Amino acid sequence: MADGLEFADEYANSIKYLMKFLTKIKYSLLKLIDLTGLTFLAPVVRLCYGEEPKVQLQKIGQWILVPVFGVIAFLILWHVTSGSIQTKSGTLPNPSQTWSGYKAIDTHAEREQMKKVAYELTGEERESRLAASEQKLEAVKVKVADANAAVTEAKEAVDAETQALIEPLDKDYKAKKEEYKVAAAERKEALIAKADQLPAGDAAAYDAYLKEVVAAEELYNAEKEELSALKKEIDKIREVKSPAVASALLEQTLAAEEEQFLKKQIELLGDRNKAIQIESATGKISESNQEFLGLTGKAAYDKARSIAKAESRLGKMEESEYAQPATIWYQVKRSILCVFTGFIIGTAIAIPIGILCGLNSTFMAAMTPFIAIFKPVSPIVWLPIALIIVSGLIPDPDNNPFIEFLWDLPFLGEYKINPAFIASAVTVALCSLWATLANTALGVASIDKDHMNVARVLKLGFFSRLFKIVIPSALPLIFAGLRISLGVGWMVLIAAELLSSSEGIGKFVWDQFNNGASDSLAKMMVVVFLVGIIGLILDRIMIVFQRMVTFEGSVSV
Repeated sequence: MADGLEFADEYANSIKYLMKFLTKIKYSLLKLIDLTGLTFLAPVVRLCYGEEPKVQLQKIGQWILVPVFGVIAFLILWHVTSGSIQTKSGTLPNPSQTWSGYKAIDTHAEREQMKKVAYELTGEERESRLAASEQKLEAVKVKVADANAAVTEAKEAVDAETQALIEPLDKDYKAKKEEYKVAAAERKEALIAKADQLPAGDAAAYDAYLKEVVAAEELYNAEKEELSALKKEIDKIREVKSPAVASALLEQTLAAEEEQFLKKQIELLGDRNKAIQIESATGKISESNQEFLGLTGKAAYDKARSIAKAESRLGKMEESEYAQPATIWYQVKRSILCVFTGFIIGTAIAIPIGILCGLNSTFMAAMTPFIAIFKPVSPIVWLPIALIIVSGLIPDPDNNPFIEFLWDLPFLGEYKINPAFIASAVTVALCSLWATLANTALGVASIDKDHMNVARVLKLGFFSRLFKIVIPSALPLIFAGLRISLGVGWMVLIAAELLSSSEGIGKFVWDQFNNGASDSLAKMMVVVFLVGIIGLILDRIMIVFQRMVTFEGSVSV
């Protein structure tokens, strides 16, 4: 009996500790959700703990289900309307085509990484990968041939269909053109003949004749417009992009890209492999050394120079890395680095000036004209100025000590910071600092006067007041300004990279615009969502920092 009671007590204590643990987790989760600004998840946690199920279900419907249905409705509307929006590159990509564009971008990045790995591979693994790639290439060649045949077949079918639609219109156009040409010539001859019979000085006859000429011109213009409309209708039929041809071309492009990738990978696993090149160069140097031992005079000197050059090339070869082109994920990371560089520069300028503006009304009055003038200036104006100044300060980036120092840094070195990057970052700073400056000034000016009076009574120095009263009190508004500034900076950056040709998301969009490939528009649509998602993540990061230092509990949108 005692054992049973003891077991019951232990069970009750276990349940008690479990409930305490679950309660602790609940409030930790709710605190984390509030900190990150993901308040729409709070009803889910509360519902799991059985807290007011009806209320929580209502909030879940409002903040989760309604947005989900909104996204679904948007995707359906996008899919339905995309086919009717005609562009020079075809119809607007639908969600499925945009997803295919994303997969193409990601596949390109993955293949570039595989090429880099292939360049570094050695031993049996290299030989195994080489054999597998060669086998796969044979299968892809068949795929490429089938894709080329499918494109030819699709184009022939579309050409026949287009010709069937155009033929009656073209026939009508040629017939009317000839008819109107003959009619215009007859009218002209008739009017010239009638002009020969005009009685000199008879105003009424001349006026009637003028009206006939005007009517003939109007008829000629009407006939010309009719022919022009018919020609436009024919051209419009010719310009229509066939979905079947577009699909076949896409498959052809994908197959050709896969074939090109495999050929390049085979090269990097074969003769162009780093280990193979080093082994070959080492063997040649060894042979040259053997030959050198039996030479004298000028021949010995020439061979010695040849060996020295070969050893120098070998040293560079051993230090070499695969020249990997910029992939979308590299460009995303470079853009994020650039926006944070500009954001930090802007913050370093805006916060001190904002604090001075908030503390001193005279200084605020002096700064107001500059804020009013420079705040509306477009990044398109700032960027060329920044490029000119930065290029003037760094005329030769390859031999500039500062640029060389940045390239040698462990993390920054791989992003090859150049004048275009610096100019883009400066442009971001110049366009984004104003929100932080204004909010900082407002936050400092709004500090409770009693706090400042207490500081005076305690005879606190300027820096003591600044770091113990001014900045802590103004932090909520400072972070609100920083959040806005980072959003503005991210928007500005894309335009700056596009115009400056600095590696990043903006340059990727510009390259796709100039590319003209069948899936370029789909890839640009991918970037729209990519930029938006990154912007959302950056905004959430700023919310977390804002909540951590200000302990605000307001709902974030």
